[in-house]
Amino acid sequence: MSRHLTPSKIGLLGLIRLYSDGVVPSSATIPILSFLISHLLPVHSKTSKEDDTISRDGFTVSIQKLQSATISHASAIPGRTVWDLLLKLLWTINSLDALHAFFNELPLLLEKPYDGNADPSDLRPKRMLFSRNSPLGAFVRRSQLEFTRLQFHDGSNLWKSLIIYRAPTLAVWKRRNLAAGPYSYDSNLQAESFDPNGTLSNLVYGSLSFDSSKDGMLKHGNTSTDDMEKLLDYQVSRMQRPGNRVPQAMQSQLRAMAKSGLTIPSVASYVHFLDAWKSGDYPSSFDSLHRYFDYTMQSRDRSLYQYALLNLAILQADFGCFSEAVTAMQETIATARENHDMPCLNYSLSWLYQFGRTHLEEMAEIQKNGVLGSEKEALSFLKAKAKESNMWTLLSTTLLSEAKLTLSNGDNVSQAFESIVKASHLNVTKNITEAYGGLMLMQSSIFDRLGVACQAWSYCELFLQCYAGQSPSEDVIQTQCKSAYMLARKGRWEEAISRMNEVDHEALRTLRYQQFWTTNLGILKLRRHLHRDGLDAGDHVLAQLQAAPTGVPELQYNISLVEIQLHLRRGDYTHALSLLEQLLTDLNQQEADIFQRLKAMILKARIYDQAGVPQKGFSVALRAASLAHKARILPVLWEAVGAIGRVLISTKEFEATVRLIENVLPQALECEDCDLAAYLFSCLADGHMGMAGQAKGGSLQRKEKLTKALEALDRAFEEFSRIEDIRGQCEMMAKKATIMHRNGDSVLANDCAAKYLDIKKAAKVQD
Repeated sequence: MSRHLTPSKIGLLGLIRLYSDGVVPSSATIPILSFLISHLLPVHSKTSKEDDTISRDGFTVSIQKLQSATISHASAIPGRTVWDLLLKLLWTINSLDALHAFFNELPLLLEKPYDGNADPSDLRPKRMLFSRNSPLGAFVRRSQLEFTRLQFHDGSNLWKSLIIYRAPTLAVWKRRNLAAGPYSYDSNLQAESFDPNGTLSNLVYGSLSFDSSKDGMLKHGNTSTDDMEKLLDYQVSRMQRPGNRVPQAMQSQLRAMAKSGLTIPSVASYVHFLDAWKSGDYPSSFDSLHRYFDYTMQSRDRSLYQYALLNLAILQADFGCFSEAVTAMQETIATARENHDMPCLNYSLSWLYQFGRTHLEEMAEIQKNGVLGSEKEALSFLKAKAKESNMWTLLSTTLLSEAKLTLSNGDNVSQAFESIVKASHLNVTKNITEAYGGLMLMQSSIFDRLGVACQAWSYCELFLQCYAGQSPSEDVIQTQCKSAYMLARKGRWEEAISRMNEVDHEALRTLRYQQFWTTNLGILKLRRHLHRDGLDAGDHVLAQLQAAPTGVPELQYNISLVEIQLHLRRGDYTHALSLLEQLLTDLNQQEADIFQRLKAMILKARIYDQAGVPQKGFSVALRAASLAHKARILPVLWEAVGAIGRVLISTKEFEATVRLIENVLPQALECEDCDLAAYLFSCLADGHMGMAGQAKGGSLQRKEKLTKALEALDRAFEEFSRIEDIRGQCEMMAKKATIMHRNGDSVLANDCAAKYLDIKKAAKVQD
């Protein structure tokens, strides 16, 4: 296999020569140059839209692709297209000697290096000359140099590959050249004194098979070592940035290359490592990683040793070997410092910080040694180092981590907005497109905490519509899951499931993404089962969720919450409270997000309320409301107000309850959370009902309060219906029937009772 030259590159050289000769008109200049540059520049510069093209058509230029790019453009010669001239040029290379002459003439396309003296005797033909450092000039210079370095055997193989490469155009060439025959590929075979079927001809060309398929071209040298390295480097970049596995079409190409006997570069082992790692194959990924760095250490000494340790640490962490991951990362940091590799050092420290946020127990030794210091000190250090090293992606990520830390600790929201604005400005000025996903997720989260659900939804939709194609798959999947949760909160369950199913199946071939997506989908389905009172189905889904490894603290927290809610639906308040106490203890030990701790505190107050002792949850609800107000987590604040209202109702402070709920209800509706709205409307209905009970019988005040109670019950029933909460609907309908019965309206009371039974029957059918 040639190091650089292939028949397709000879075709590109021929097209460059035609352009230099001036036969390409001005109207075709831009299309021809665009075609040339697109195949000469590194593959890493291609956009994500061309991924499918690379996987389908490969990374070499077929003769059909050359034809389609040039046949529609007329040349400067009347009656001839650029394709006609290129075809003539390729078929005039009709012997190995002509191939040598073609390459020997390539320097005539380049400007002579300036030596201070003009050369009036320059006899080169008048043509457009290329600068030696331009993309076209550099390609011409390298091609000519690589041809001079070829051994005779490699040169003859290149000649045979060129014969096979242009063979599909023989019929077209015959129509334009009547003298062409079956042996036109070699002028020596057309000589009268030469026998085309003789021993010498069979010895030279007897092994040729004119197979122009992809496998055939691989066998016959249309792939160079340089092409394979570019392809593999491209696959590495695609797996590292979006985070997906090698596409199945590309895997077939790589297997075909291996079977064809081509020399596979060492980077292929790294591609196998990444693919095995993302597929969850720990032994294969571990073996491929060692094989790759064993190869590279032989040629590059210890310059890549820290990257081997870095990959090993990330691999160990993804497969749950956390102590081994921390040890490998510590060695990575030490080696990077020794080799003065600042990018690797800064990335390692950033990874260690992010790892410590979710695995505090594994970071105890690191904290003792003072490698990172406190969280704020670590972020300040990372920001300073990222600025020094011009690592703008790391700086943007660090600013978002700073905003996340501010929100997690319940600090001033304006500080989080400041960090977000800085990160946004940096992404725009430095064109950091891959960071838009994390930025918009953070913006969506902060507006969700502020209770502005429409703005949070807009950021998710904006990201999915405009930036999903150039962002990591992890950010895309997280955004789709978040938007699905927001749809579920509105009661749009079918749309939420459809949004989850919109995830790219190619991304789900990565094990970590598939586990994350499956767990979120399972939590959505479990919540729907709980609302529909399908407790047996809920038990089945919960068992699957608890058996599957997640590794994401937020998902583990959500699973714990739905487990507690399942026990509440069964009426097992003792077990539910025990699980909640354990969850609160774990959250406090892990210094978890204040949002999670406040939600757990309010759930504790609601458990006391459902157990018939709401006053025991008064201090918990009041403390949660105070902390939520300080942290500006408004949905949690409104829910805490509802819990306080339940306590006030138990103490017969109905008027205070009504005033409290009515003041927060308009802002609570902006959260677009049907469960929260139904909870507050139910509290409001109980408050009005209590005030009606305190009024005189038959008075106007009692009728007014009963009317308002019925309105609140209708609104609560409507919200419960949206999220398909069977128990909530039945409870509201039972309360409404009771009011109708007390008012003496037996017909409406019977209607409510019948509707109550219909809801129960429909729930059994669904279950």
